[in-house]
Amino acid sequence: MARALIAGCGYLGRAIADLLLADGWEVEGWTRSEESARKLSLAGYPAHHIDISNSEDVAARKTELDIVIHSASTRGGDVDAYRSVYLDGTRNLLENFAGAQFVFISSTSVYAQTGGEWVTEESPADPKPETGKILRASEDLLRANGGVIVRLGGLYGPGRSALLRKLLSGEAKIDPASDRFLNQIHRDDAAAAIRFLIQGGNSSSQIYNLVDNQPVLLSECYRWLAVTLNRPVPSTATSVLQRKRGDSNKRVSNGKLRSLGWTLQYPTFADGMAKSVLKNSLGGDA
Repeated sequence: MARALIAGCGYLGRAIADLLLADGWEVEGWTRSEESARKLSLAGYPAHHIDISNSEDVAARKTELDIVIHSASTRGGDVDAYRSVYLDGTRNLLENFAGAQFVFISSTSVYAQTGGEWVTEESPADPKPETGKILRASEDLLRANGGVIVRLGGLYGPGRSALLRKLLSGEAKIDPASDRFLNQIHRDDAAAAIRFLIQGGNSSSQIYNLVDNQPVLLSECYRWLAVTLNRPVPSTATSVLQRKRGDSNKRVSNGKLRSLGWTLQYPTFADGMAKSVLKNSLGGDA
């Protein structure tokens, strides 16, 4: 039986684990929260409270694995958190599971383009924030060891949509002067893509953008949500917030992954919101 470790078995990691379990894999999940580990253990596979930045914690669970998926998150943490989770965590996992194939969940935030242009995996990825530079260093470390890099767009899905939350709370604003393209992906499509790459087995040292088929302007997302929910369109206001991952504006292509035969259940933001998020969160009224 093939064995997989999900290091960071949270919102996305749990969905990946469920798919691999359905395929007959033996799956182990790690999380930094003892409470989360307890809940995961009820899902039918081993779950452990592990800090991947702690070399002793990781070494204590050393075993033979076929796949290691690094999907841990800093949850919006600072530079030190990024260094611990991504760079130190990657080193510790590589050191203890050298025989496994690695998949590293990175971010499309490493693309720093600002003109709304299309970017592919071949485009420059030179992030300005220190957090982005740490992600790139982690990517390079994994690729040097044959790992697969997945650059994930903005993740949403059942129980999780920052845009919907901001609209419903009245926090959403539209700033024409700083409107930008969003590159998003439904959680279920993201999990299915990771499963697809694992099943393919021929992606050593490759980079894949994991986004849906249609980048969409932030203002268009808010307008679509407002119309769909019969709510007022957010007011126009000048944004004074500085985004932690940098002020980029680009359209990320998923063409490389789609060329391998990967297809999406929710090809656009509107598809995912209407058929999944709104349908489930609002009782099917959307």
